Amino acid sequence: MAVALRSRSLLQCNQRCISLSRTGLRFASTGSKPLTLKERLAELIPSEIDKVKQIRADHGKKSFGPVLVDQLYGGMRGLPALIWDGSVLDAEEGIRFRGKSIPECQALLPKAPGGSEPLPEGLFWLLTTGEVPTQEQVRVLSRDWAARAAIPEFVEEILDRCPPTLHPMSQFSLAVTALNHDSAFAKAYQEGISKKEYWQPMFDDAMDLIAKLPSIAGRIYRNMFSDGKVPAVDPEKDYSHNLATLLGFGDNEAFVELLRLYITIHSDHEGGNVSAHTGKLVGSALSDPFLAFGASLNGLAGPLHGLANQEVLNWLRKMQSKIGENASDDAVKEYVWSTLKAGQVVPGYGHAVLRKTDPRYTAQREFALKHLPNDPLFKLVGQVYNVVPGILLEAGKAKNPWPNVDAHSGVLLTHYGLIEMQFYTVLFGVSRAFGVAAQLIWDRALGAPLERPKSYSSDAIQNMFKDKH
Repeated sequence: MAVALRSRSLLQCNQRCISLSRTGLRFASTGSKPLTLKERLAELIPSEIDKVKQIRADHGKKSFGPVLVDQLYGGMRGLPALIWDGSVLDAEEGIRFRGKSIPECQALLPKAPGGSEPLPEGLFWLLTTGEVPTQEQVRVLSRDWAARAAIPEFVEEILDRCPPTLHPMSQFSLAVTALNHDSAFAKAYQEGISKKEYWQPMFDDAMDLIAKLPSIAGRIYRNMFSDGKVPAVDPEKDYSHNLATLLGFGDNEAFVELLRLYITIHSDHEGGNVSAHTGKLVGSALSDPFLAFGASLNGLAGPLHGLANQEVLNWLRKMQSKIGENASDDAVKEYVWSTLKAGQVVPGYGHAVLRKTDPRYTAQREFALKHLPNDPLFKLVGQVYNVVPGILLEAGKAKNPWPNVDAHSGVLLTHYGLIEMQFYTVLFGVSRAFGVAAQLIWDRALGAPLERPKSYSSDAIQNMFKDKH
Protein backbone atom coordinates (compact mmCIF):
# COMPACT_ATOMS: atom_id res chain seq x y z
CA MET A 1 0.00 0.00 0.00
CA ALA A 2 2.79 2.42 0.95
CA VAL A 3 4.58 1.70 -2.32
CA ALA A 4 1.38 2.29 -4.29
CA LEU A 5 0.81 5.62 -2.55
CA ARG A 6 4.34 6.72 -3.34
CA SER A 7 3.94 5.62 -6.96
CA ARG A 8 0.84 7.75 -7.35
CA SER A 9 2.66 10.73 -5.82
CA LEU A 10 5.54 10.25 -8.23
CA LEU A 11 3.18 10.08 -11.19
CA GLN A 12 1.48 13.26 -10.04
CA CYS A 13 4.78 15.10 -9.80
CA ASN A 14 6.27 13.81 -13.06
CA GLN A 15 4.38 16.37 -15.11
CA ARG A 16 5.92 19.09 -13.00
CA CYS A 17 9.47 17.73 -13.12
CA ILE A 18 10.36 19.05 -16.58
CA SER A 19 8.95 22.52 -16.00
CA LEU A 20 10.59 22.78 -12.58
CA SER A 21 13.93 21.67 -13.98
CA ARG A 22 13.71 24.24 -16.75
CA THR A 23 12.79 26.90 -14.21
CA GLY A 24 15.81 25.93 -12.16
CA LEU A 25 18.03 26.19 -15.22
CA ARG A 26 16.64 29.59 -16.09
CA PHE A 27 17.21 30.89 -12.61
CA ALA A 28 20.51 29.10 -12.28
CA SER A 29 22.66 30.65 -14.91
CA THR A 30 23.87 33.89 -16.34
CA GLY A 31 25.58 33.11 -19.58
CA SER A 32 27.47 29.85 -19.22
CA LYS A 33 28.35 30.10 -15.53
CA PRO A 34 25.75 28.84 -13.03
CA LEU A 35 24.91 31.03 -10.07
CA THR A 36 26.25 29.98 -6.69
CA LEU A 37 23.81 29.51 -3.85
CA LYS A 38 24.85 32.80 -2.28
CA GLU A 39 24.43 34.65 -5.57
CA ARG A 40 20.97 33.18 -6.05
CA LEU A 41 19.97 34.16 -2.52
CA ALA A 42 21.13 37.71 -3.16
CA GLU A 43 18.68 37.81 -6.07
CA LEU A 44 15.80 36.37 -4.06
CA ILE A 45 16.06 38.37 -0.84
CA PRO A 46 14.69 41.76 -2.05
CA SER A 47 11.47 40.25 -3.39
CA GLU A 48 11.03 38.15 -0.25
CA ILE A 49 11.41 41.26 1.92
CA ASP A 50 8.68 42.93 -0.15
CA LYS A 51 6.49 39.81 0.16
CA VAL A 52 6.75 39.80 3.97
CA LYS A 53 6.00 43.52 4.12
CA GLN A 54 2.88 42.95 2.02
CA ILE A 55 1.74 40.01 4.16
CA ARG A 56 2.08 42.12 7.29
CA ALA A 57 0.30 45.07 5.68
CA ASP A 58 -2.59 42.87 4.51
CA HIS A 59 -2.88 40.47 7.44
CA GLY A 60 -0.79 41.82 10.31
CA LYS A 61 -3.75 42.65 12.56
CA LYS A 62 -5.66 39.43 11.89
CA SER A 63 -5.93 36.68 14.50
CA PHE A 64 -5.21 32.96 14.22
CA GLY A 65 -7.79 32.38 16.93
CA PRO A 66 -7.92 32.08 20.73
CA VAL A 67 -5.07 30.87 22.92
CA LEU A 68 -6.21 28.28 25.45
CA VAL A 69 -4.83 28.01 28.97
CA ASP A 70 -4.30 24.30 28.31
CA GLN A 71 -1.87 25.22 25.52
CA LEU A 72 0.30 27.16 27.97
CA TYR A 73 0.48 24.18 30.32
CA GLY A 74 0.64 21.65 27.49
CA GLY A 75 3.95 22.54 25.88
CA MET A 76 2.35 25.12 23.55
CA ARG A 77 1.09 22.27 21.34
CA GLY A 78 -0.62 23.64 18.26
CA LEU A 79 0.02 27.25 19.24
CA PRO A 80 0.80 29.31 16.10
CA ALA A 81 3.80 31.34 17.13
CA LEU A 82 6.65 30.97 14.62
CA ILE A 83 7.60 31.72 11.02
CA TRP A 84 9.53 28.82 9.49
CA ASP A 85 9.94 28.85 5.72
CA GLY A 86 11.75 25.60 5.00
CA SER A 87 9.00 23.13 5.75
CA VAL A 88 5.40 22.78 6.82
CA LEU A 89 3.95 19.68 8.45
CA ASP A 90 0.48 18.60 7.36
CA ALA A 91 -1.39 16.26 9.69
CA GLU A 92 -2.62 14.13 6.79
CA GLU A 93 0.24 14.05 4.29
CA GLY A 94 3.32 14.73 6.39
CA ILE A 95 6.22 17.08 5.82
CA ARG A 96 6.64 19.24 2.74
CA PHE A 97 9.97 20.89 2.04
CA ARG A 98 9.19 24.23 0.40
CA GLY A 99 5.89 22.77 -0.75
CA LYS A 100 7.33 19.48 -2.03
CA SER A 101 6.54 16.10 -0.51
CA ILE A 102 9.22 13.52 0.19
CA PRO A 103 8.31 11.46 -2.90
CA GLU A 104 8.51 14.63 -5.00
CA CYS A 105 11.91 15.47 -3.53
CA GLN A 106 13.09 11.95 -4.28
CA ALA A 107 11.99 12.38 -7.88
CA LEU A 108 13.18 15.94 -8.47
CA LEU A 109 16.39 16.49 -6.54
CA PRO A 110 19.74 15.64 -8.18
CA LYS A 111 21.37 12.33 -7.36
CA ALA A 112 24.92 11.01 -7.33
CA PRO A 113 26.13 9.19 -10.45
CA GLY A 114 24.65 5.71 -10.25
CA GLY A 115 22.64 6.60 -7.15
CA SER A 116 18.88 6.69 -6.66
CA GLU A 117 18.49 8.75 -3.48
CA PRO A 118 18.45 12.56 -3.43
CA LEU A 119 21.65 14.37 -2.51
CA PRO A 120 21.31 16.45 0.69
CA GLU A 121 23.11 19.27 -1.10
CA GLY A 122 20.08 19.60 -3.35
CA LEU A 123 17.74 19.57 -0.38
CA PHE A 124 19.68 22.41 1.25
CA TRP A 125 19.45 24.40 -1.97
CA LEU A 126 15.70 23.79 -1.98
CA LEU A 127 15.33 24.79 1.68
CA THR A 128 17.19 28.05 1.16
CA THR A 129 15.82 29.13 -2.22
CA GLY A 130 12.57 27.25 -2.71
CA GLU A 131 13.97 26.03 -6.04
CA VAL A 132 15.18 22.68 -7.36
CA PRO A 133 18.88 23.00 -8.24
CA THR A 134 20.64 21.67 -11.29
CA GLN A 135 23.14 18.83 -11.15
CA GLU A 136 25.95 21.33 -11.68
CA GLN A 137 24.80 23.57 -8.84
CA VAL A 138 24.77 20.58 -6.51
CA ARG A 139 28.23 19.51 -7.69
CA VAL A 140 29.58 23.00 -6.96
CA LEU A 141 27.97 22.96 -3.51
CA SER A 142 29.52 19.55 -2.74
CA ARG A 143 32.96 20.90 -3.62
CA ASP A 144 32.39 24.06 -1.59
CA TRP A 145 31.48 22.04 1.50
CA ALA A 146 34.44 19.72 0.99
CA ALA A 147 36.75 22.75 0.80
CA ARG A 148 35.34 24.07 4.10
CA ALA A 149 35.34 20.69 5.88
CA ALA A 150 38.53 20.96 7.95
CA ILE A 151 38.09 21.85 11.61
CA PRO A 152 40.59 23.98 13.57
CA GLU A 153 43.37 22.16 15.32
CA PHE A 154 42.21 23.33 18.75
CA VAL A 155 38.76 21.79 18.09
CA GLU A 156 40.46 18.52 17.17
CA GLU A 157 42.35 18.71 20.46
CA ILE A 158 39.12 19.34 22.40
CA LEU A 159 37.61 16.19 20.90
CA ASP A 160 40.74 14.12 21.35
CA ARG A 161 40.87 15.06 25.04
CA CYS A 162 37.26 14.09 25.72
CA PRO A 163 36.98 10.93 27.84
CA PRO A 164 35.31 8.03 26.02
CA THR A 165 32.64 8.07 28.71
CA LEU A 166 31.43 11.53 27.61
CA HIS A 167 28.29 11.13 25.51
CA PRO A 168 28.80 11.72 21.76
CA MET A 169 26.19 14.49 21.78
CA SER A 170 28.02 16.33 24.54
CA GLN A 171 31.19 16.15 22.46
CA PHE A 172 29.27 17.23 19.36
CA SER A 173 27.84 20.27 21.13
CA LEU A 174 31.23 21.22 22.56
CA ALA A 175 32.92 21.14 19.17
CA VAL A 176 30.17 23.02 17.32
CA THR A 177 30.09 25.73 19.98
CA ALA A 178 33.88 26.07 19.82
CA LEU A 179 33.67 26.85 16.08
CA ASN A 180 32.32 30.23 17.18
CA HIS A 181 36.01 31.16 17.54
CA ASP A 182 36.17 31.78 13.78
CA SER A 183 32.64 33.07 13.20
CA ALA A 184 32.39 35.49 10.27
CA PHE A 185 29.11 36.87 11.62
CA ALA A 186 30.46 37.53 15.12
CA LYS A 187 33.43 39.36 13.63
CA ALA A 188 31.30 41.38 11.22
CA TYR A 189 28.89 42.36 13.99
CA GLN A 190 31.74 43.62 16.16
CA GLU A 191 32.95 45.66 13.21
CA GLY A 192 29.56 47.34 12.84
CA ILE A 193 28.12 45.66 9.73
CA SER A 194 24.82 47.07 8.45
CA LYS A 195 21.69 45.11 9.46
CA LYS A 196 20.82 44.77 5.79
CA GLU A 197 24.02 42.80 5.28
CA TYR A 198 23.67 40.49 8.29
CA TRP A 199 22.63 37.59 6.09
CA GLN A 200 25.93 37.45 4.20
CA PRO A 201 28.29 36.52 7.05
CA MET A 202 25.46 34.44 8.49
CA PHE A 203 25.39 32.52 5.21
CA ASP A 204 29.17 32.00 5.32
CA ASP A 205 28.95 30.67 8.89
CA ALA A 206 26.01 28.42 8.00
CA MET A 207 27.98 26.94 5.11
CA ASP A 208 31.00 26.39 7.38
CA LEU A 209 28.79 24.80 10.03
CA ILE A 210 27.24 22.24 7.69
CA ALA A 211 30.56 21.56 5.97
CA LYS A 212 32.43 20.83 9.20
CA LEU A 213 29.87 18.57 10.86
CA PRO A 214 31.05 15.36 9.13
CA SER A 215 34.64 16.01 10.29
CA ILE A 216 33.42 16.50 13.85
CA ALA A 217 31.10 13.49 13.75
CA GLY A 218 33.76 11.31 12.18
CA ARG A 219 36.34 12.26 14.78
CA ILE A 220 33.93 11.54 17.64
CA TYR A 221 33.03 8.15 16.18
CA ARG A 222 36.63 7.16 15.44
CA ASN A 223 37.83 8.24 18.89
CA MET A 224 35.07 6.38 20.72
CA PHE A 225 34.58 3.26 18.62
CA SER A 226 37.63 2.82 16.40
CA ASP A 227 41.34 3.62 16.18
CA GLY A 228 41.07 7.43 16.31
CA LYS A 229 42.52 7.81 12.82
CA VAL A 230 40.36 10.15 10.71
CA PRO A 231 40.73 9.99 6.90
CA ALA A 232 40.81 13.03 4.68
CA VAL A 233 37.75 14.49 2.98
CA ASP A 234 37.65 13.82 -0.76
CA PRO A 235 36.88 17.05 -2.69
CA GLU A 236 35.39 15.02 -5.55
CA LYS A 237 32.88 13.15 -3.39
CA ASP A 238 29.48 14.32 -2.21
CA TYR A 239 28.64 15.24 1.37
CA SER A 240 27.12 11.90 2.36
CA HIS A 241 29.92 9.90 0.80
CA ASN A 242 32.50 11.88 2.77
CA LEU A 243 30.50 11.45 5.98
CA ALA A 244 30.31 7.70 5.38
CA THR A 245 34.08 7.57 4.76
CA LEU A 246 34.84 9.55 7.91
CA LEU A 247 32.74 7.07 9.89
CA GLY A 248 34.50 4.11 8.25
CA PHE A 249 31.69 2.96 5.93
CA GLY A 250 32.61 4.73 2.69
CA ASP A 251 33.29 1.50 0.81
CA ASN A 252 29.68 0.39 1.23
CA GLU A 253 27.71 2.15 -1.49
CA ALA A 254 24.38 1.05 -0.04
CA PHE A 255 25.26 2.69 3.29
CA VAL A 256 26.26 5.86 1.42
CA GLU A 257 22.86 5.82 -0.29
CA LEU A 258 21.21 5.33 3.10
CA LEU A 259 22.97 8.42 4.46
CA ARG A 260 21.78 10.45 1.46
CA LEU A 261 18.22 9.45 2.23
CA TYR A 262 18.63 9.73 6.00
CA ILE A 263 20.01 13.28 5.94
CA THR A 264 17.39 14.41 3.44
CA ILE A 265 14.37 13.19 5.37
CA HIS A 266 15.71 14.25 8.80
CA SER A 267 16.87 17.70 7.68
CA ASP A 268 13.81 19.72 8.69
CA HIS A 269 10.43 19.21 10.35
CA GLU A 270 8.87 22.64 10.84
CA GLY A 271 10.13 25.12 13.39
CA GLY A 272 8.27 24.08 16.52
CA ASN A 273 10.29 21.01 17.51
CA VAL A 274 12.85 21.49 20.26
CA SER A 275 16.04 21.59 18.17
CA ALA A 276 14.65 23.81 15.42
CA HIS A 277 12.95 26.27 17.76
CA THR A 278 16.00 26.43 20.01
CA GLY A 279 18.23 27.33 17.06
CA LYS A 280 15.82 30.03 15.91
CA LEU A 281 15.39 31.40 19.44
CA VAL A 282 19.12 31.63 20.17
CA GLY A 283 19.75 33.01 16.69
CA SER A 284 17.20 35.78 17.33
CA ALA A 285 19.63 37.16 19.92
CA LEU A 286 22.09 37.56 17.00
CA SER A 287 24.14 34.62 18.18
CA ASP A 288 26.08 33.14 15.29
CA PRO A 289 25.07 29.77 13.77
CA PHE A 290 27.67 27.87 15.82
CA LEU A 291 26.25 29.11 19.12
CA ALA A 292 22.67 28.73 17.91
CA PHE A 293 23.10 25.22 16.59
CA GLY A 294 25.16 24.16 19.59
CA ALA A 295 22.06 25.00 21.63
CA SER A 296 19.92 23.04 19.16
CA LEU A 297 22.10 19.98 19.72
CA ASN A 298 21.64 20.21 23.48
CA GLY A 299 17.89 20.10 22.93
CA LEU A 300 18.19 17.26 20.45
CA ALA A 301 20.14 15.25 23.03
CA GLY A 302 17.07 15.09 25.27
CA PRO A 303 15.36 11.67 25.42
CA LEU A 304 12.00 13.10 24.34
CA HIS A 305 13.46 14.48 21.10
CA GLY A 306 16.50 12.71 19.71
CA LEU A 307 16.61 9.32 21.39
CA ALA A 308 13.41 7.78 20.06
CA ASN A 309 15.02 5.56 17.42
CA GLN A 310 17.27 4.03 20.08
CA GLU A 311 14.23 3.24 22.21
CA VAL A 312 12.59 1.57 19.21
CA LEU A 313 15.66 -0.54 18.52
CA ASN A 314 15.96 -1.61 22.16
CA TRP A 315 12.27 -2.56 22.23
CA LEU A 316 12.57 -4.57 19.01
CA ARG A 317 15.63 -6.43 20.28
CA LYS A 318 13.92 -7.27 23.57
CA MET A 319 10.94 -8.57 21.62
CA GLN A 320 13.17 -10.60 19.32
CA SER A 321 15.04 -12.13 22.26
CA LYS A 322 11.74 -13.13 23.87
CA ILE A 323 9.75 -14.43 20.87
CA GLY A 324 12.65 -15.36 18.59
CA GLU A 325 13.26 -14.70 14.90
CA ASN A 326 10.53 -15.44 12.37
CA ALA A 327 7.90 -15.36 15.11
CA SER A 328 4.21 -15.46 14.24
CA ASP A 329 2.00 -12.38 14.07
CA ASP A 330 0.15 -13.71 17.11
CA ALA A 331 3.40 -13.74 19.09
CA VAL A 332 4.10 -10.14 18.05
CA LYS A 333 0.58 -9.11 19.04
CA GLU A 334 0.96 -10.76 22.43
CA TYR A 335 4.24 -8.91 23.06
CA VAL A 336 2.71 -5.56 22.02
CA TRP A 337 -0.21 -6.09 24.39
CA SER A 338 2.19 -7.00 27.20
CA THR A 339 4.02 -3.70 26.59
CA LEU A 340 0.80 -1.72 26.87
CA LYS A 341 -0.47 -3.64 29.90
CA ALA A 342 2.82 -2.88 31.65
CA GLY A 343 1.97 0.82 31.37
CA GLN A 344 4.53 1.46 28.63
CA VAL A 345 4.14 2.96 25.16
CA VAL A 346 4.99 1.30 21.87
CA PRO A 347 8.02 3.35 20.77
CA GLY A 348 8.01 4.76 17.26
CA TYR A 349 4.24 5.02 17.00
CA GLY A 350 2.19 8.20 17.22
CA HIS A 351 3.13 11.82 16.52
CA ALA A 352 2.20 15.20 17.97
CA VAL A 353 0.92 16.44 14.60
CA LEU A 354 0.71 13.58 12.08
CA ARG A 355 -2.46 11.52 11.80
CA LYS A 356 -1.24 9.06 9.16
CA THR A 357 1.86 6.98 8.51
CA ASP A 358 4.88 9.27 8.47
CA PRO A 359 6.13 9.52 4.85
CA ARG A 360 9.66 9.45 6.25
CA TYR A 361 8.89 5.98 7.60
CA THR A 362 7.55 4.97 4.19
CA ALA A 363 10.70 6.20 2.44
CA GLN A 364 12.89 4.14 4.77
CA ARG A 365 10.67 1.08 4.39
CA GLU A 366 10.99 1.27 0.60
CA PHE A 367 14.76 1.57 0.97
CA ALA A 368 14.78 -1.55 3.14
CA LEU A 369 12.59 -3.49 0.72
CA LYS A 370 15.13 -2.70 -1.99
CA HIS A 371 18.38 -3.23 -0.10
CA LEU A 372 17.73 -5.54 2.87
CA PRO A 373 14.44 -7.38 2.39
CA ASN A 374 15.58 -10.44 4.32
CA ASP A 375 17.03 -8.70 7.37
CA PRO A 376 15.42 -10.30 10.45
CA LEU A 377 14.92 -7.01 12.29
CA PHE A 378 13.42 -5.40 9.19
CA LYS A 379 10.98 -8.31 8.89
CA LEU A 380 10.02 -7.76 12.52
CA VAL A 381 9.51 -4.04 11.85
CA GLY A 382 7.14 -5.02 9.05
CA GLN A 383 5.18 -7.32 11.34
CA VAL A 384 4.93 -4.61 13.96
CA TYR A 385 3.69 -2.20 11.27
CA ASN A 386 0.94 -4.65 10.37
CA VAL A 387 -0.31 -5.29 13.89
CA VAL A 388 0.38 -2.25 16.11
CA PRO A 389 -2.04 0.31 14.60
CA GLY A 390 -5.00 -2.00 15.12
CA ILE A 391 -3.97 -2.75 18.69
CA LEU A 392 -3.48 0.93 19.55
CA LEU A 393 -6.88 1.79 18.11
CA GLU A 394 -8.49 -1.04 20.07
CA ALA A 395 -6.74 0.06 23.25
CA GLY A 396 -7.59 3.73 22.68
CA LYS A 397 -3.98 4.65 23.31
CA ALA A 398 -3.22 7.05 20.45
CA LYS A 399 -4.90 9.65 18.26
CA ASN A 400 -2.39 8.61 15.62
CA PRO A 401 -1.62 4.87 15.78
CA TRP A 402 0.72 4.95 12.79
CA PRO A 403 4.53 4.72 12.73
CA ASN A 404 6.78 7.78 12.66
CA VAL A 405 10.31 8.19 11.31
CA ASP A 406 11.94 6.71 14.42
CA ALA A 407 10.21 3.35 13.96
CA HIS A 408 12.64 2.43 11.20
CA SER A 409 15.95 4.35 11.14
CA GLY A 410 17.78 2.41 13.84
CA VAL A 411 17.18 -0.92 12.09
CA LEU A 412 18.71 0.42 8.87
CA LEU A 413 21.83 1.75 10.57
CA THR A 414 22.28 -1.49 12.49
CA HIS A 415 22.04 -3.57 9.33
CA TYR A 416 25.12 -1.87 7.88
CA GLY A 417 27.19 -2.28 11.02
CA LEU A 418 26.69 1.09 12.72
CA ILE A 419 25.58 -0.55 15.93
CA GLU A 420 26.60 2.10 18.50
CA MET A 421 23.15 3.45 19.34
CA GLN A 422 24.36 6.36 21.44
CA PHE A 423 25.89 7.78 18.25
CA TYR A 424 22.61 7.79 16.33
CA THR A 425 21.58 11.21 17.64
CA VAL A 426 24.80 12.67 16.21
CA LEU A 427 23.63 11.65 12.73
CA PHE A 428 20.25 13.21 13.49
CA GLY A 429 22.13 16.37 14.48
CA VAL A 430 24.14 16.47 11.26
CA SER A 431 20.86 16.27 9.35
CA ARG A 432 18.93 18.83 11.40
CA ALA A 433 21.62 21.46 10.78
CA PHE A 434 20.32 21.85 7.23
CA GLY A 435 16.92 23.17 8.26
CA VAL A 436 18.16 25.29 11.16
CA ALA A 437 20.94 26.87 9.06
CA ALA A 438 18.59 27.72 6.19
CA GLN A 439 16.16 29.44 8.55
CA LEU A 440 18.91 31.37 10.35
CA ILE A 441 20.02 32.81 7.02
CA TRP A 442 16.50 33.94 6.17
CA ASP A 443 15.85 35.31 9.66
CA ARG A 444 18.78 37.65 9.31
CA ALA A 445 17.89 38.54 5.70
CA LEU A 446 14.34 39.45 6.71
CA GLY A 447 15.36 41.26 9.88
CA ALA A 448 13.56 38.89 12.25
CA PRO A 449 13.46 40.44 15.75
CA LEU A 450 14.49 39.06 19.12
CA GLU A 451 11.95 36.48 20.32
CA ARG A 452 10.19 37.57 23.50
CA PRO A 453 6.86 35.83 24.16
CA LYS A 454 4.76 36.78 27.18
CA SER A 455 4.70 34.42 30.15
CA TYR A 456 2.21 34.09 33.02
CA SER A 457 2.31 32.53 36.47
CA SER A 458 -0.34 30.09 37.63
CA ASP A 459 -1.56 32.66 40.15
CA ALA A 460 -1.87 35.26 37.38
CA ILE A 461 -4.01 32.90 35.33
CA GLN A 462 -6.24 32.17 38.33
CA ASN A 463 -6.70 35.90 38.97
CA MET A 464 -7.32 36.60 35.27
CA PHE A 465 -10.33 34.29 35.20
CA LYS A 466 -11.38 34.65 38.83
CA ASP A 467 -14.72 36.30 38.21
CA LYS A 468 -15.31 34.92 34.70
CA HIS A 469 -17.26 31.85 33.72
